[in-house]
Amino acid sequence: MIMLLKIHPSDNVAVAPSAIEAGLVQDGIKLEITEAIPAGHKVALVDIAEGEAVIKYGFPIGKATTAIQAGQHVHSHNMATGLGADTELVYEPEAREVAAAGDVPAFMGYRLPDGRAATRKEIWIINTVACVNVPSQRIAEAATREFGGNNGAVDGIYAFTHPYGCSQLGDDLGLTRKVLAGLVRHPNAAGVLVIGLGCENNTLRTFLEEVGAMDPNRVRFFNAQEVGDEVEHGIEAVREITEHLAPVQREPIPASELVLGMKCGGSDGFSGITANPLVGRIADRLTSWGGTVVLTEVPEMFGAEAPLFNRCDAPEIFESAVAMVNEFKDYFRRHDEPIYENPSPGNKDGGITTLEEKSLGCIQKGGKALVKQVAAYGEPATQCLGGLCLVQAPGNDGVSATALTAAGAHCVLFTTGRGTPLGVPAPTLKIASNSDLAQRKPNWIDFDAGQLLEAEDPNAVTDDLMQLILDTASGKEARNEINGFREITIWKQGVTL
Repeated sequence: MIMLLKIHPSDNVAVAPSAIEAGLVQDGIKLEITEAIPAGHKVALVDIAEGEAVIKYGFPIGKATTAIQAGQHVHSHNMATGLGADTELVYEPEAREVAAAGDVPAFMGYRLPDGRAATRKEIWIINTVACVNVPSQRIAEAATREFGGNNGAVDGIYAFTHPYGCSQLGDDLGLTRKVLAGLVRHPNAAGVLVIGLGCENNTLRTFLEEVGAMDPNRVRFFNAQEVGDEVEHGIEAVREITEHLAPVQREPIPASELVLGMKCGGSDGFSGITANPLVGRIADRLTSWGGTVVLTEVPEMFGAEAPLFNRCDAPEIFESAVAMVNEFKDYFRRHDEPIYENPSPGNKDGGITTLEEKSLGCIQKGGKALVKQVAAYGEPATQCLGGLCLVQAPGNDGVSATALTAAGAHCVLFTTGRGTPLGVPAPTLKIASNSDLAQRKPNWIDFDAGQLLEAEDPNAVTDDLMQLILDTASGKEARNEINGFREITIWKQGVTL
């Protein structure tokens, strides 16, 4: 008999760990399955009346659109979202027990001249405008041949190109400027070369003002219109940066100085059962040591605000979190889009029916840690040691993972049930929610969380993932780095001239 996965005692649905044929009697729950249930999809445990809430994770994930009998498949054909208006919550913090931190392990990282910890010693080339994308790439390629790569003075030299920086106005230009500035400030960018054109809206002067205080030995900059050969000029600037970085070598650094970004993409019905809770246990462990965890994907908090926001460390942080969600709902309405236009077709194929269900699974990545900061898009996570920072950004994989990097994440833990090769400037560890994906796409996947469906000791799996994180922080390449999948995606909202 197949043992259904009932997540919370109050749930009225359970998840099929593998495909179930009609007529199979469920052992333990004593349920007769009346129709075929695909793997990762939901089955009703009791009769659910039309209009009654469907409960998963202990919370409503939508309402039945017709009467559902025990043993029936529960999905888009017989249930729908219950989302609608603005989020209205009362701050009701729960009594919290802080787990003993235990011994804090170390990773072999870099101690930068400014005192910050880094997991990579790289040079990032950031351009203010798309017009200099090709020169940026040519500088990175030539400099890598000369003094980058595995045996060079730095771990790598990378240009992160994008299509923006000119013909943008107002908030749209501001978003471009903010996220690029966040990348300039990133600790893994031990050195940075900023290249402008000279006539763009995102002028070099205003962009550097957004970046703030800079060490001139670490950050160099120029406008391509103001030099003779911009590629040769850029190579020389990179050479000078590498000379400054030569003394910086790996050394033991406490894991309490790590910043981890938590992301899910291409989710399926197992994401909220295996991979996301596993990442949540990592979040609890890291924050208990005094480390920092960053969450975003704000639309995937819709419907899960209460269990997440009631973990805010203070009323003013709670109010900022609620305002962040409602501002995002206003953003949808300004564009005449429904706030519940999610999950994606792939999510639905994998068994996720409504945005509430997706959100309640999504927030598992934050574990039980306190929310200590709410940050705007492009702002750093600097006020949340030993807790979570919530960052304003959409759920789109590229945009949100880039936002996590701009917030300072040394590494992004990216859970997925469908699979993706995507990677951002920070090492992007792909964690499969099911073992089938891990076996089919070993060139994409770094860790198999599907083993939790049969693991006798979940803590041992958590230990294994934490060791992988520490190894990655110490220089082990993530699959995205091995494959060369490193790119940025900027959130665009406004007008292009």
